Amino acid sequence: MFSKILYIGEHDAQIQLKEDASLETDIMNMPLILQDNEKTILAEVKDLLDGSVKVKLLGEIEDGKFVGGVLRKPSLNAAIRPLSVEELTLIVGTPAFGFMELGTSPFYSNKKVYADMNELFSSHMCIFGNTGSGKSCGVARLIQNIFYNPQFVPYRSNFLIFDSSGEYYTAFSKMNEINPNYHYRFLTTNVNSTHEGEILNIPIWLLNVEDIALLLSAKTHTQLSIIEKMMKLVKIFSQSSSDATQYKNHLIATAIMTIMYSNQGSASKRDEIFSILNTCPTNEFNLNAPVQGIGYTRRLQECFLIDSSDQFSERVLLTEYVNQYIDPDLNQYEPKEVQYFTLEDMEKALNFALISEGWLRNENVYADAVSLKVKLHELVIGSYAKYFNYKQFISLEQYLSGLVIRDGKKYQIVNINLEDVDDGFAKSIVKIFTRLIFEVSRKVQRGSFPFNILLEEAHRYVQKDQDDFLFGYNIFDRVAKEGRKYGVIMSLISQRPVDLSETVISQCSNFFIFKMSHPRDIEYITKMIPNITEDTIEKQKSLQVGNCLAFGGAFKIPIIVKLDMPNPMPQSSSCNVVVTWTSH
Repeated sequence: MFSKILYIGEHDAQIQLKEDASLETDIMNMPLILQDNEKTILAEVKDLLDGSVKVKLLGEIEDGKFVGGVLRKPSLNAAIRPLSVEELTLIVGTPAFGFMELGTSPFYSNKKVYADMNELFSSHMCIFGNTGSGKSCGVARLIQNIFYNPQFVPYRSNFLIFDSSGEYYTAFSKMNEINPNYHYRFLTTNVNSTHEGEILNIPIWLLNVEDIALLLSAKTHTQLSIIEKMMKLVKIFSQSSSDATQYKNHLIATAIMTIMYSNQGSASKRDEIFSILNTCPTNEFNLNAPVQGIGYTRRLQECFLIDSSDQFSERVLLTEYVNQYIDPDLNQYEPKEVQYFTLEDMEKALNFALISEGWLRNENVYADAVSLKVKLHELVIGSYAKYFNYKQFISLEQYLSGLVIRDGKKYQIVNINLEDVDDGFAKSIVKIFTRLIFEVSRKVQRGSFPFNILLEEAHRYVQKDQDDFLFGYNIFDRVAKEGRKYGVIMSLISQRPVDLSETVISQCSNFFIFKMSHPRDIEYITKMIPNITEDTIEKQKSLQVGNCLAFGGAFKIPIIVKLDMPNPMPQSSSCNVVVTWTSH
């Protein structure tokens, strides 16, 4: 069929066809070997010309190994032949230990394609495709293939899947039928879910300042400072040690004295002080605490009676009583450890901070302060409060360990379903879990506690945020750049890559691209994905449903893969309107 090489370019070559060559055979994307005395070059037909074909040079086979990329070019008199069986195996992989079956290759004689699991799942990954392109089925099959291999038992694997509709429940809920040591856990925000599972519950004390700022949609550094003060106070107010109690009294006393010597009227001062005493009372500071005078005793609230000169009638006694609890040395006090507290405790700490620091009296920060106050109160009394209703104290390490090991069961897949909450709250939850996992993984022996985080509809979470404006970093960007060495690996599944963080995409090493048609998305991935070529982009445009273009560190060359249908299937199919409209 092929006569001789006409010319050799930087990345391609032109090959003349024989005059009597029959083109009945589909030669587009046909793999070829260009071989001379020194080199064996793999090429692929990419264009049909008049009496010739243009081929792309893909790599070199040397000493029984395939190396992607071509440094040495074939000579013009190189022989042109099809691949041998052994050479084909070098391209599509073998079913060796540590390799997993992906599907078959339509362009490589429908041979099965195998990927290096270590290369695939120890690096960040992107899975892109239009709705209906087979993306969700591909993800389900990809994970199922890990556990379907009887020669490979990934007992200690940790896959954390975030999805917005619970579509993966049917694909993974019967994992223990494959192997009784495999288990699947389903956590959901939907209290009315038809799937058997548990309501998502996160200990509020495990959240840091950044997490709370996300939940409350904080947007200014002033709000961040208020949250920092609130978090320090709630940790102190939740403790009952003598040191903590002494510090509480110091804070309350200092706040009272600050208010007493402010330029407000006595009635306003009294109202603020009573608000503090009702919010965070102690034995020494509450409305009924006894205040001992000379020969008489007053209740604390009685010391705030206002006389005809608009002064507190017992201001001398009150000042002496309050001053005895002020200790400037305590200003440097830090809580020794986090204790159990609730959302309600956090709201009390915020109210104390706003009053004691005078933020509600400051015109410059009043709007920021009130905004936080309103949003926290809405969280406390709203429907989302139940997701932070943890009943007893648990440490971060215990919580994450309990996420994947519970009642003697090791859960290889934990599916968190976020279908019953809005995008803003869902995004906060995903960021919180990612931060918690990253924090723990950095503390343990490097890579000893790997987590693969799969983000379905990733464009809802991994956006081009400005978190670094407040926090100095974006958790997804940070994990993308640092997570691999700690074993925190992200897989982004999305139909709109244009909405994703450029930093995260640039750090991904493996890609599965199903059919995509939107020009902006195609242009975006062309610019953002390392080493992607125009030829690769063109291939994905004509993909059939269930076929994808796979390339990256886990693959020898970019290769079209037809994935097997998952078994069981995820609930990702479109609505059948014909059946629905005509059913009785």
